[in-house]
Amino acid sequence: MPVLVFDLDGTLVSSMDDLTATLNAVLVKAGYQAIAPESVRTMIGHGAKVLLQRGLTANGVDWTEESLAPLYRDFLDYYEANIAVHTRPFPGVIDALESFRAEGWKLAVCTNKVERLTLPLMEALDLTRHFDTIVGGDTFSKAKPDAEPVLGAIARAGGSADGSIMIGDSVTDIDAARAARIPVVAVDFGYTPVPVTELGPDVVISHFNELAGAISRIRADQPA
Repeated sequence: MPVLVFDLDGTLVSSMDDLTATLNAVLVKAGYQAIAPESVRTMIGHGAKVLLQRGLTANGVDWTEESLAPLYRDFLDYYEANIAVHTRPFPGVIDALESFRAEGWKLAVCTNKVERLTLPLMEALDLTRHFDTIVGGDTFSKAKPDAEPVLGAIARAGGSADGSIMIGDSVTDIDAARAARIPVVAVDFGYTPVPVTELGPDVVISHFNELAGAISRIRADQPA
């Protein structure tokens, strides 16, 4: 049984405003400069800790794991308390998920956001019920772009890699799909410093109402 494996931030949900607010609240509290939203957009994709590291680097800070630890705790606490102030599913997401479920697809989330943040966000947005499994950045020993969480999500959803497809917004997702040896659809409205059209996904879409057609094209190109 094939599985549709979705990234979360920048793919299923528009979360940049809440992530930016969290990052800047932590940085300013620590005496650093806030980061412009357009710059934060290029920093998202590898989880909260990397986002914080990049925010510190943008401030010219030579951080260490030791100096990062209290700021990371602050980040998790602030974001958890403000997890869905502005975050919402992208247009067409709910209709697409319901349609895929009705067609018999198994659905999974595979994100680099840690479970502590992923699961409450999914609940707050009433998204959990659409998915057979939800995999965070710390669910397995490795995170994307490694294949382990993608293949783990497929297995936990009760499916097999054969015929499964990844849907994401960045090089992290595309590389993870390639590592897992499954096709990948990229959305062009997510968070990436490099346009996804330059990263070689199998198909690029600009709205979730295009996803069914993209998946049909991929399946038509697969060997019988």
